[in-house]
Amino acid sequence: MAKWAKRIGWALGILLAILGVAFLILRTPDTDRDAMIAKYGGPTSQFVTLADGARVHVRDTGGTLPPMVLLHGSNASLHTWEPLVRELSGEYRIIRLDLPGHGLTGANAARSYRVEDMMAAVDGTLTALGVDSVILGGNSMGGGISWRYAVENPQKVRAILLLNAGGMPPRAQDAAPKSNIGFRIARSPLGRWIGGEVTPRSLIRRSLEQSVADPALIDEAMVDRYWELLRFPGNREATIARFGSPRPDPAIAERAREIRVPTLILFGKEDRIINPSAALSFAERIAGSETVLFDAIGHLPMEEAPAQTANAIRDFLARRLPPVTGSAAP
Repeated sequence: MAKWAKRIGWALGILLAILGVAFLILRTPDTDRDAMIAKYGGPTSQFVTLADGARVHVRDTGGTLPPMVLLHGSNASLHTWEPLVRELSGEYRIIRLDLPGHGLTGANAARSYRVEDMMAAVDGTLTALGVDSVILGGNSMGGGISWRYAVENPQKVRAILLLNAGGMPPRAQDAAPKSNIGFRIARSPLGRWIGGEVTPRSLIRRSLEQSVADPALIDEAMVDRYWELLRFPGNREATIARFGSPRPDPAIAERAREIRVPTLILFGKEDRIINPSAALSFAERIAGSETVLFDAIGHLPMEEAPAQTANAIRDFLARRLPPVTGSAAP
């Protein structure tokens, strides 16, 4: 018996040693803060300071039409909007920000990343920029934040753009979406624990390829951007915190019925992360909303089909908003 116990002890020791060596080999450290700001900042970037002292990375580019604020999805950054911004350049004043725990904004002091924290960051950014009324749009998590913000701050939102937005409970008759490998890992406790230290570039590529309808869209620069900014100091910790939080109460989705401003619901039919049937759930709750569904488009319509997305937004806003001229960005 003692012999077997000794053998088992040796086997466990060897296994732990192998795992330790593998961890050291595979470990991907945080990126350097200053290097990332130099690489992904640029001449149109700025950092605004909120009332609580937090700094938020913002891009504010000019146009004469009313301000449009665009919120990215989970583990993305304000860069996800660049193809769409190029399409709308010179029309709307477009404000993009890296939400807490994302992009060049990084961790917040409280290490809290609830929807309420994200909404507070949006509100603080608008206050810092002197903006009091916006067209508010978002993709995925950013879409969920957008409509929740509109419910809580109806006087500050003129219209809502929901691009494959989150926040609706699954419909009874629908199978759960397949999701992508990155989100599946982040939803498991073991995956979150490992993901805080081990984030292989190949995993980011595979996750992105599974987020879009045509994997050919995913180039090396895009993979690098997602991989490097996910490893910006504090962002992986924020990801673990977000995915470890309890799911929102489905009753919150009913509050979408309080929305009274023009709302565009835009979904790619090939979304593997949020079931496209969520578009119907939004439409049922938001009176007077309009729905546009894109064939052969996945979870990121603003990157997969920027011209098509811009045309849908342009047409919707031209018909549904009064022709009020806003101020250009400074």
